[in-house]
Amino acid sequence: MIDEIISGDVNSIVSYFSPDTFRNKNVLITGGAGFIGSYLCDTLMQLGATVVCLDNFSTGLMENIDHLLPQKNFRLITEDVSKYEGDEEFDYIFHFASRASPDDYQLYPVETLLANSQGSYRMLELARKDDSIILFASSSEIYGDPEVVPTPEDYLGKVNHIGPRSCYVEGKKFSEALFMAHHRKYGLDSRIIRIFNTYGPRLRGDGFYGRVLSRFILQALGGEDLTVYGDGSQTRSFCYITDLIQGILLASSDGKLNGEVINLGSPFEITILDSARKVMETVGRKLDVSFHPLPEDDPKRRCPEIRKVKELLNWEPKVSLKKGLEKTLAWFRKRV
Repeated sequence: MIDEIISGDVNSIVSYFSPDTFRNKNVLITGGAGFIGSYLCDTLMQLGATVVCLDNFSTGLMENIDHLLPQKNFRLITEDVSKYEGDEEFDYIFHFASRASPDDYQLYPVETLLANSQGSYRMLELARKDDSIILFASSSEIYGDPEVVPTPEDYLGKVNHIGPRSCYVEGKKFSEALFMAHHRKYGLDSRIIRIFNTYGPRLRGDGFYGRVLSRFILQALGGEDLTVYGDGSQTRSFCYITDLIQGILLASSDGKLNGEVINLGSPFEITILDSARKVMETVGRKLDVSFHPLPEDDPKRRCPEIRKVKELLNWEPKVSLKKGLEKTLAWFRKRV
């Protein structure tokens, strides 16, 4: 399913790139039916690529990609990335397959670890066979509860490696190590992006804890209390989806990123409680906030240092939180 809001987002990304950047390229996107993956599918199709979407729909949604199914340059493979044994040749591989919300990955810790270990190995070996460019979607979660904020790429993290979030965090860390091992041993063109909180249309709003902005929006539209965990003083930084996708495509196509690790996210930090107020302001409703116990190992602050990506790619987010919330709200209003 695609509407004028998402189409407008995709067109804004496409306009940034030369028509020849991805034209006639064979592209594999694991997790392609997910929030970020489906935007990549849409954008790369618009840019003239042939796209294969690999997804087992553990968290991805068919409605995110069903409009692409009739197109001749798009193909869906419904399979678990950790078991995938295809031998097709690709120019680019985007490895995004993983449960990303704490609600999801704590229910499926083994599957999450396998997607970010066995799945990463299979994708790397596929890339090595064809000499593909491969990009890995890592996460700000590898920094744990950082003592350095804004957090640069060379910060090594403060992580509970056996805690309830470890299935996701340690899986991402292992994948990063595996990507760098392939780069050093085989000369594979591999790139790692550490994604910070991202929001926009198609971001699921279900669950008790994760995906906070979409959850707030749905609660506000329903006239419900907005659920805040802890006292709401913990911070996050929210990047609108179009800015992130632009950064991802720049990171995959620019030769300077071979073997590099970069943060992608907004450098503007905001408390969760202030985020709830921003959503209420955008929706135009004054609602109550209900407070709940903070989950174990929840990071107190999350904000990226983006100096490296600005220097390498001249990238930084352009969409303000106000504008991004307005667009996200408009999309959700049509669905409730």
